[in-house]
Amino acid sequence: MTLLLIVAAMLLSLYAQWKVSSNYRRYSEVPASSGFTGAAIAQRILDLNGIHDVTVHASPGHLVDHYDPSNRRLVLSEENYYGQSVAALGIAAHECGHAIQHAVAYAPLQWRMAAVGITTMAGNIIPVLAIGGMFLAPKVVLPFLAAAFGIVMLFQLVTLPVEFDATARAKKILASTGAVASGQEFNAMSKVLDAAALTYVAAFLSALASFLHYVLPLIMGGRSDEE
Repeated sequence: MTLLLIVAAMLLSLYAQWKVSSNYRRYSEVPASSGFTGAAIAQRILDLNGIHDVTVHASPGHLVDHYDPSNRRLVLSEENYYGQSVAALGIAAHECGHAIQHAVAYAPLQWRMAAVGITTMAGNIIPVLAIGGMFLAPKVVLPFLAAAFGIVMLFQLVTLPVEFDATARAKKILASTGAVASGQEFNAMSKVLDAAALTYVAAFLSALASFLHYVLPLIMGGRSDEE
């Protein structure tokens, strides 16, 4: 069962990445009639929500867009910072959604921020444990691997509402400000953001499959010992 889940997660991840790339490539060629750039709409959204301590920056690289809550920086790839496409505006608004979440203390984002440290530690220790399992008894390493993957899985689970909420906020804001026209422009922008959201679903399923792969032998082994 876990093998099937792992394969399914891998296939979904590949599909999601292809969907993001193809939709972004397609709709980055569709200009928004409002004429806003990604940077301009990001600044406008921040201003409209009374967020004046977040700065907007351009960064080289493809789809490196993110919101940095520690430094209160909204980073857009250069193609989206300067771009005027519906894809650029959608991604900029999505990252603004995270800034708004931070400003209003959106609970799932707070949980995610609090879990970054322990999740990073778990991610770093997994390869060490996997290598250690080659030299130690599997029963010794297995519980620690299950715990580490469990932490990663919970982090990915908390990430889902954070990303879905940011996407919902982006769509609502872009519609209300008129930055993206209703109809074809809005639908095109939605396809880009919905495809991006699918990558987080794939990441969660992958983490869940890895967690089950290590935790089920512990459960089944415990039952066997009881019998």
